[in-house]
Amino acid sequence: MAKLTKNQKAANAKFDKAQSYSLADASKIVKDTSSAKFDESVDLAVRLNVDPRKANQMVRGVVTLPHGTGKDVKVLALVTPDKEEEAKGAGADFVGLDEYLDKIKGGWTDVDVIITMPSVMGKLGPLGRVLGPRGLMPNPKTGTVTMDVAKAVSDVKSGKIDFKVEKNGIVHAAIGKVSFDAEKIAGNARELINTLVKLKPTAAKGVYIKSIHLSSTMGPGVNVDAKRFADD
Repeated sequence: MAKLTKNQKAANAKFDKAQSYSLADASKIVKDTSSAKFDESVDLAVRLNVDPRKANQMVRGVVTLPHGTGKDVKVLALVTPDKEEEAKGAGADFVGLDEYLDKIKGGWTDVDVIITMPSVMGKLGPLGRVLGPRGLMPNPKTGTVTMDVAKAVSDVKSGKIDFKVEKNGIVHAAIGKVSFDAEKIAGNARELINTLVKLKPTAAKGVYIKSIHLSSTMGPGVNVDAKRFADD
């Protein structure tokens, strides 16, 4: 077992790792146990009682965090010339088409989200090997393939994130920064958890949400009382 650092020991001493906390209390603990010199992300990990290998138990979706992510999300809008001003006006960081397709072919992926139009998706197909592993391939299900480019860009900039259950049944998401008020951290976490509850597959039996942990980038995980969100 790795040896704990002085900061890790100090953080662990501030709460009971065997106890389950409310979201409000867990959010306060995450802030209190943060010791990094940078503004750490706050991460939520929710373990679901599903088997993602089965199509009828896949959980994925989008959620708009009420208090934003605290992150400056870089957005690339791959659009035709008639949509360029619309994308720029909504705040897209990069706007264009062929020149950015060429850059991506060359390995450039310095963005967080790519938004495009249905008519452009055919050009993105050959770039799947570059964009897919990085989670950058636009998808109609997450609202990143749309004719309403302005709304899509605005939503992403204001805190809209997409999530997908991993093969081990866990949904991971960054839901804020430790510089947020504890109430805002809890509010963002609650919004995502409640969205997951609504997306419970009919094929999922028994206890749906098995465990919830809240943590900062460098801090310890705090156990959240999953029973408060039970939907058996």
